[in-house]
Amino acid sequence: MTSQTHDKVVIVGGGPSGTAAAAELARHGLKSVIIDEAPKLGGVIYRGPLRQTDSLPHLDDNLKRAMTALQTRYQAHSDSIEVKTQTRVLGPEGSNQLLLSDNSGLSRQPYGHLILATGCHERSVPFPGWQLPGVMLLGGVQLQLKSGLVRPGQRMALVGTGPLLPLVACQLHKAGVDVVGVYEASPFAKLAKEAVALLNKPKLTLSGMSMMSYLKKHKIPFKYGWGIVSAQGKEQLNSIQVAPYDSQWRAQRDLAQQVDVDAIGVGYGFVARTQLAMLLGLDHHYSKVSGYVPVLDEWHQSQNHEAFVVGDSNGLLGADAAICEGQLAALRLAWQCGKITEAQLSARSTKVKNKLARIKKFRFGFDRFSDRQSGLLSLAQPETVVCRCEQVRREQLDEAIAQGVKDITSLKMRTRIGMGDCQGKTCSSYALDYLHQAGLTENIGVIKPRFPLDPIPFTLME
Repeated sequence: MTSQTHDKVVIVGGGPSGTAAAAELARHGLKSVIIDEAPKLGGVIYRGPLRQTDSLPHLDDNLKRAMTALQTRYQAHSDSIEVKTQTRVLGPEGSNQLLLSDNSGLSRQPYGHLILATGCHERSVPFPGWQLPGVMLLGGVQLQLKSGLVRPGQRMALVGTGPLLPLVACQLHKAGVDVVGVYEASPFAKLAKEAVALLNKPKLTLSGMSMMSYLKKHKIPFKYGWGIVSAQGKEQLNSIQVAPYDSQWRAQRDLAQQVDVDAIGVGYGFVARTQLAMLLGLDHHYSKVSGYVPVLDEWHQSQNHEAFVVGDSNGLLGADAAICEGQLAALRLAWQCGKITEAQLSARSTKVKNKLARIKKFRFGFDRFSDRQSGLLSLAQPETVVCRCEQVRREQLDEAIAQGVKDITSLKMRTRIGMGDCQGKTCSSYALDYLHQAGLTENIGVIKPRFPLDPIPFTLME
């Protein structure tokens, strides 16, 4: 195991927020090192293909421009930015250093200043058949299209809520997939009420309208107020049942329709990826939209003044907001390190904060539209597995709550939910929602991450 020492700012995550922070630091004479588990920078949204291609006809021009802008931002300051790709952060080790894992083994990364830009992961919603091959989360569908350059299926449907649904539907159709239907859980009337909020980002709103026009032109059904009921198949998905949802997103099963598909994309939201922040001891609070998020000041700095948290790892606001947050954290660090004056900090940050405020108004409109309703929890039947790692069924949660369990730790000890290798990334959000539905909202806690965050192969410990 090797140890490295330097005075660079350490940034965990090479997506929009991490890359923006590194570029802003470089503008003010501060060097940084970006650590990312993927083979290239960009994060899930802007990483792009992992192999050479002549064109990307299935991706829209706005996305391609944003991918190019991120690479340009990095290249303009590459002399001041060290990049460690295909490297995982396993957690903190000792004082002011992280334990890393890559193909060559384990190493330690000391830091004087730390920016966490770890992003988010998708929110899993259990329903009968959700474990079948062919049932994918929406972000995974996008990764196959954008990074793998493969079609996830031949005949697909999309279910869920939010702006990713029409975007991915257009991408799939342009890639040659037969998109047989898109099912948005919220009613259109709820979206119409957010017209004023959406005008805070008129270009994005027009882009969304363009996507809907594309779907209509190509006769791809888009149904508001509908969602998943179940998935069917033996060794592979071959059909799904969808149905209208009521105002609480309870499926009206008597009106269910069967749709023949070989794959589906499921997208009922995301959860901030905060396991590393928790291991570092940062305070967190619960958000219905994003899960547990760190407690931060206006500069995205934690009570542990060595750590900033930016991007989707402190709340789900999208790539444009993530860039602003990365810039704000970097500006604050530049001021703390004496690289800019307080007047320069104020002048530069005011513009960024104003832009971020507009983005938040836009995003909060979508959050209200896509507000997750409790009826979604009723999709899982008593025998449905809700924790894949430990094969915990929903009926086991019911039994534990009936016996007096009132918090997530007790639920974990009673049922083993969250004890698997994923450390609750897949199941903890469902478990928290389930406790809330049972009327348990006070001091229910969180499934705490364990060190190391990822298993360490024996070959790396030699």
